[in-house]
Amino acid sequence: MPIEARIRELDARHTRLDSKIDDVARHPSADSLEIHQLKKEKLHLKEQIAVLRRQH
Repeated sequence: MPIEARIRELDARHTRLDSKIDDVARHPSADSLEIHQLKKEKLHLKEQIAVLRRQH
């Protein structure tokens, strides 16, 4: 997969995670562990995107 396509894919996943975090956080019985895991995954995606952009 070309780097540009991979970056777009990761960026789309990052955006979806951002929305999911907002949705979970708004719920009255928000699970802080779930939010923490989602944020950790989002950060990992952001780091992957940064690495790919540096290589490109």
